[in-house]
Amino acid sequence: MKTVRLHAPHDLRLHDEPAPEPGRGEALVSIKAVGICGSDLHWFSEAGIGDARLQKPLILGHEFAGEIASGARKGERVAGDPAVPCKTCDYCLRGDPNLCENMRFAGHGLEDGALRETIAWPEVCLFPLPDSLSMAEGVMLEPLGVAMHAVNLAHLQVGMTVGVFGCGPIGLLVVQLARLAGSLKIFVTEPLPHRLETALGLGAKEWTPAEKVDVAFEVAGENAAVDDALAAIKPGGCILLAGIPADDRTSFSASVARRKGLTIKLVRRMKLTYPRAVQLVESGQVDVGSLVSHQFPLAQTQQAFSLAQRREGLKVIINL
Repeated sequence: MKTVRLHAPHDLRLHDEPAPEPGRGEALVSIKAVGICGSDLHWFSEAGIGDARLQKPLILGHEFAGEIASGARKGERVAGDPAVPCKTCDYCLRGDPNLCENMRFAGHGLEDGALRETIAWPEVCLFPLPDSLSMAEGVMLEPLGVAMHAVNLAHLQVGMTVGVFGCGPIGLLVVQLARLAGSLKIFVTEPLPHRLETALGLGAKEWTPAEKVDVAFEVAGENAAVDDALAAIKPGGCILLAGIPADDRTSFSASVARRKGLTIKLVRRMKLTYPRAVQLVESGQVDVGSLVSHQFPLAQTQQAFSLAQRREGLKVIINL
């Protein structure tokens, strides 16, 4: 089978490798589409993310959809959850599998991801994809799940005013979910004109310092966005930090945060969202398809990552 492995920063290479053999509880999946996420771009540009570093040539890709190629579910179209919790640690048992101490995660650390023709993956992490959803939309269920988890952490209430600071794909999905949750006004910041235009088309307004919000989502991974969120938030409000900074550091004015009595939460992946994500997209309440701006074949993965790193377009997908 064809695979793409990251060997060093900006060094993606196409390989021919044996197809994987499914283990107990796993199914072989023929991969059809893989999305490039901001975290993938950290691996691509920095050969790591946070304290996790490249230890071997790694197959990236954790946003994926395909067709089951073996077993009782053969032929079923599925979207894959990249997170495989142990289900036995204290965090799993209390209902927080996204905080699992023994997590396997596709395309991270030593766990190869989906940028290959086939992957063996736990069946419980393969969710049925309705015929009405394209493979590209199946890929988008993972970032939608992250956005859903962020909104859940915020405890949004009808009539609240929301700020979204950073309008990449996840930020744009937060905009849609905030609108769906009954937010009175949604303000955004985004330096790239095409992303700002997309957010405004979804009903958001460009934020100015005069506007104050009840809940702020930082989805840029930049301290400038954190500063804007801190300036915009009302006293007693909640800031959700979902962005991943390149230098693994987030800073803000402690005195401002303290005097405002803020609650600051960090978003760790997603939690138990796939079935609801499917329903939101299938019902038309959330539009993920329009956020897919570029598609490339596997052989052009290097070009796809380079384009995504330049932040051209929105979601870049690789088709197999």
